[in-house]
Amino acid sequence: MTPPATPLPYMDTKPHGHADFYFAINATFRFILKRFGIDALRRYWQDMGAGYHKPVSERWLQGGLPAVAAHWRAFFAAEPGAEVEVITAPDEVRLEVRTCPMIKHLRDHQREIVSCLCQHCYYVSEAMAAPAGLTVRISGGNGACTQRFLRKTANEPGQKLDDIKEAA
Repeated sequence: MTPPATPLPYMDTKPHGHADFYFAINATFRFILKRFGIDALRRYWQDMGAGYHKPVSERWLQGGLPAVAAHWRAFFAAEPGAEVEVITAPDEVRLEVRTCPMIKHLRDHQREIVSCLCQHCYYVSEAMAAPAGLTVRISGGNGACTQRFLRKTANEPGQKLDDIKEAA
């Protein structure tokens, strides 16, 4: 039997992931940050976006912004505790993250959150978007944010990391 097509880079038969995986993600980011520094952590995130998520980038290149919207709808549908609205417009896909599932789970279990955690959404997503001629801009963070996926243009100002709040 052929598995169903999905906009996600992996196949899973469960309708939702297990939230305890967020503990491992947070710990991995903390280890890299403490051992190798912020530049190494950012390279790790970029490599994840460019490498692991390469099939997603290829779908976005072929399918444009509708493929971006399909990916994020499927992604957040599988994330336990996520409250996210995916809004499509002719020139962008906007994610209104009302409840970040990772931050909520880490807080619910009284885990110390890596302060730069929210930057990972920018670095991973930007690396995913670039091969498809797209870019991402993020504002907010620390449990709720807006992520805008747009066509990359020469006059598009870069992401200001100050627009991404630290997690606490």
